[in-house]
Amino acid sequence: CRACAKMASLCAFRRALHIARHVVVEQRTPTLPFPVLTGAVAAAHFAKAAQCEQNHTPTSCTTPRQNAKVEVISSPGIKMLMSIIRDKETSQADFVRSADRLMGLLAEEGLARLASVKPKTIHTAAGVYDGVSAPIGSTICCVDIMRSGAILAEAVRRILPDVKTGKILIQRDEETAEPKLFYHKFPEDLANLQVLLCDPMLATGGSALMAINALKKMGVKEENILFINLLCCPEGIRAFAQKAPKVRIVTMGLDEKLNANKFIVPGLGDMGDRYYGS
Repeated sequence: CRACAKMASLCAFRRALHIARHVVVEQRTPTLPFPVLTGAVAAAHFAKAAQCEQNHTPTSCTTPRQNAKVEVISSPGIKMLMSIIRDKETSQADFVRSADRLMGLLAEEGLARLASVKPKTIHTAAGVYDGVSAPIGSTICCVDIMRSGAILAEAVRRILPDVKTGKILIQRDEETAEPKLFYHKFPEDLANLQVLLCDPMLATGGSALMAINALKKMGVKEENILFINLLCCPEGIRAFAQKAPKVRIVTMGLDEKLNANKFIVPGLGDMGDRYYGS
């Protein structure tokens, strides 16, 4: 009945007020002189796990057993876009549009994990939010492994236009699958910067590890390097665990394996060829 519904609503309100008064440490602001629930505290008390009736991929961030420094990010949106770029029938235009959207998401996740992003109390129009500061472009160098790495680096630069940039050209011998360094250009103060290393694919790990060695020769510490990539495989992240154990990796996909030709399975084909059409 209507009276029972009102009583249930009143009881729910009283329970919430009880939590605010007795569970949470009192937090007062100039505009709200009473205890409030904020950020993670509010979520912990009132939020519940989402249940999707369509069994979509849940939003998650996991660490594979092959390398404790790896974060694999997944969500329904990522799966949707991945499905487009993995499809061998996808046109170049659709591939580029979907890849750029994924690169933007990945760039945001990478930047949010850098050292210049620190916890920060945000005063909103109605209360207080437990947030973080924005990344500081002058403290970051975005290094891309040419040519596909430039796709991801441009996504970073669209978000943070004042970020410093570096270029490194490493090509893989198609017969031996071994990498060869041809060129690099870095800022003079590279050793003092947080490095965001960009390459969409991590297969054997040879090219990325060669790039990291070049960075280390310039004085960059492994712990100051964050490698962001779209797709990787167990062989690649194991190689990182052995040869660059302090480098962190953020990726949007961990596939099954490498095939005999050193391509990721199921993968998405050659990223550069499909994006640039050549």
